[in-house]
Amino acid sequence: MFHTLTRECTISKGFESQRDEFSVAKEKAVLVSVGLPNKPWISSDPCDEIRGLAESAGAVVVAELLQKRHDIHLATYIGSGKVRELRELVETSEANTVIFDNDLNAAQARNLERALDVKVLDRSEVILDIFASRAQTLESRLQVELAQLEYSLPRLKNMWTHLSRQKGGGIGLRGPGETQLESDRRIAGKRIGDLKERIANVQSRKEREVKSRREEYTLSLVGYTNAGKSQLMNVLTKSDVLVKNQLFSTLDTRTRQWHIKDFGKVLLSDTVGFIRDLPHHLVASFKATLEEARQARLLLHIVDASSPQAERHIQSVLGVLKELDCNKRPNLLVLNKIDAVTDRANLDILMAQHPRAVAISGKTGEGIETLVDTVIEMLSSDFAPTEIILDAGNGKTLAFLNAHAEIFRQEYRGNDVVVRCYLPKHLLHQVQIPGVQVQFLDFTTKREPSDTIES
Repeated sequence: MFHTLTRECTISKGFESQRDEFSVAKEKAVLVSVGLPNKPWISSDPCDEIRGLAESAGAVVVAELLQKRHDIHLATYIGSGKVRELRELVETSEANTVIFDNDLNAAQARNLERALDVKVLDRSEVILDIFASRAQTLESRLQVELAQLEYSLPRLKNMWTHLSRQKGGGIGLRGPGETQLESDRRIAGKRIGDLKERIANVQSRKEREVKSRREEYTLSLVGYTNAGKSQLMNVLTKSDVLVKNQLFSTLDTRTRQWHIKDFGKVLLSDTVGFIRDLPHHLVASFKATLEEARQARLLLHIVDASSPQAERHIQSVLGVLKELDCNKRPNLLVLNKIDAVTDRANLDILMAQHPRAVAISGKTGEGIETLVDTVIEMLSSDFAPTEIILDAGNGKTLAFLNAHAEIFRQEYRGNDVVVRCYLPKHLLHQVQIPGVQVQFLDFTTKREPSDTIES
């Protein structure tokens, strides 16, 4: 796989480069964060998130540099004085990597590398590196490689110090030949086309797989990275999904059965965590992985309530959900990690801003019962109180109702069977067939059998 973290190797040598050689693992890194009028610092610790990203990628942070600017420097992003200061910081700390909490263009990265004599990465490259090191399935590996290539392709022009003409080149390429850049662009373009075709096939299979569960109730955990989604999934489904206190510990979607008392079985999926300024190509590439969220009947939006940036995390996730076209899905905001909240007033403010939210702790179990009750209430609102009249010999439809509806009365009238039940609205089309009469009842809340309307 071609890795975005090195600009010294050429694409012409192939894309199956060794991941460890090009990652930032075990490297000493200096962090740089630039505050701009259109992208101001959002906390008193501007390097908080990029520090977490760097450490998740395996780097050791040895120093940090901050600068406020009215506008970026076209050549080096930061001013010439800061470049000199950064070089001194790199030399004194013996760092071999500089990581910007901003996105650099190829020219800026190249100019900085020449001035600092160390590798320079930006925020998107670090995120892509983490994804590359965590991808386990074929699907996620293909998606990461596509995102890396699409990120790198526009930057090829400034990635090479050599643009010498190749000699020869075969029929049609004799004479001046092609430049190295043209050759690399052609190879990258072909690889991108191949990856998109393979991912399209994966996505088609994924969509069919998800749609095949249309009769099931599907819920999806979404949220900012490291919000505690995997830990909550383990609590709810009694499974053993990997739980780690680091960013992007989960990349591949996992689905488990969740048996909800007094309701039944639902399918719960744990998805990749989001983050602010998530590279656009990465969002686009991971649409297949996030198909579970796009098709879910209820999204559980998990938030780390102990984070000072909880509200900004909420807005970041909503932005990604909008980009995935699933922002209109029914959702429940879940304020997790309340056991780690140091100032209760911050939690009270979040609850006031989001009065329908549920506060829980996946670690201690506090609030889990309230979460379950709220989920049942939201899922139950999708049931239609229905009277269904069908022939007693229609065993297929009767079996379907027994499997998917909550039947509270069943009686025989001659050769017909009258079934009164709560039927999921999305399954109504399954019984609206010739020979079956469907009538909606005039009450909207669930009642116990003893409280039902008499025929």
